[in-house]
Amino acid sequence: MKYSDAGVDISKESGFVKTLLSQIDPSRRGKLSMHFTGLIRFGDYYIAMNTDGVGTKVLVANEMRKWDTVGIDCIAMNVNDTVCVGAKPLAFVDYLAIEKYDLEMAKQIGIGLNRGAQIADVVLLGGETATLPEIVNGFDLSGTSIGIVEKDRVITGDRIANGDIIIGIPSSGIHSNGLTLARKVLDLHDEINGVKIGHILLEPTRIYVKEIMKVLKKCGDCIHGLVHITGGGLKNMLRLKNMRYVITSPLPPQKIFNVIMERSGEDYQEMYQTFNMGMGFAIIADESCEGDVIREIEDARVVGYVENGKGVEIEELGVKYEDY
Repeated sequence: MKYSDAGVDISKESGFVKTLLSQIDPSRRGKLSMHFTGLIRFGDYYIAMNTDGVGTKVLVANEMRKWDTVGIDCIAMNVNDTVCVGAKPLAFVDYLAIEKYDLEMAKQIGIGLNRGAQIADVVLLGGETATLPEIVNGFDLSGTSIGIVEKDRVITGDRIANGDIIIGIPSSGIHSNGLTLARKVLDLHDEINGVKIGHILLEPTRIYVKEIMKVLKKCGDCIHGLVHITGGGLKNMLRLKNMRYVITSPLPPQKIFNVIMERSGEDYQEMYQTFNMGMGFAIIADESCEGDVIREIEDARVVGYVENGKGVEIEELGVKYEDY
């Protein structure tokens, strides 16, 4: 089963987004509208703003009746995008749409949002709760992150150059992408090493903000690109600059990805454009700052390099993508 068979076709989604954006006046789209976050000028700074949701991971939470981590996912999926331009996330607002009132669910979602805000060091400014019994089955959770970056410290990817290195940072698991396929091929109540698959899938998305901000403070001048590996997998690198990104030593995927691959029949080409496959974030930098980055982020390591050309490739696995 491919991701498209499960109901999500990444190529059609890209066309859908491009069609939508074609109707927006470019003067109303701000800076970096196709990047991980948008920017708007504010004096000597840029305000960064982006929005995202938890997706069908909420269905896993409902099935397991465990909602205390999805709030972390909601914040993580947003602030990890915000930091991709070098912006420090400052504040967050959430949108919670519910079918009916469930106080235990509300309590647990609140626990997760609070914990996510602590890890990301952001303020929860509030949000909106809507009761939509004719539209929503269960609940849906999304939010918006706001950050700030000095104009001369913005990281857009335009400085990425031939010879740069790619440093990968491990994910905490599936994060919040590809759950539609995972749910189709897995039994959430089966176990891996004594842990229910549903609970493994609910492992919250790793928040990279503090680590990335430390790296930028230490060696920001030689950081040329920051990539949040979300929907689209490794193809996310192509959102920065048209170069050839060669992965020579991919980080090892967690066991859950191997199980999904086995039960879905997907090949590596499909897996690496559906899931993060063990690498949730990547730093593209001048090779001179390899040591500084790895000292600041202990589990980071070099996974590849950049050269002139176009596309993303894992040569040993026969994986190659030419367009985002």
